[in-house]
Amino acid sequence: MTMVLLYVVVLILIAIVLFGVASVVFGRGEQLPPLPRATTATVLPASGVTGADVEAVKFSQTLRGYKTSEVDWVLDRLAQELDSLRAEVDALRSQRVESAADARD
Repeated sequence: MTMVLLYVVVLILIAIVLFGVASVVFGRGEQLPPLPRATTATVLPASGVTGADVEAVKFSQTLRGYKTSEVDWVLDRLAQELDSLRAEVDALRSQRVESAADARD
């Protein structure tokens, strides 16, 4: 029984030392201030989102995957951008059709 207890104590001490070394080496001991509510560190331009902007998006990871609020925010921004571009394309198409009809008259 004493031998098992000694093994457990040595194992716990080794775990504490490994955790301490890993904290110092990888710098996980510092804490960053939390972001204000309803904000995200994920960045996209206010308009004119390009493919490179989308490729550069990085999401914070949580225990079960990516941070849902950040993913939702990016998807909402991309949806707005797509809607804006579709409206602009439709306006240009209708303008082209009207100018073609005027040219025929």
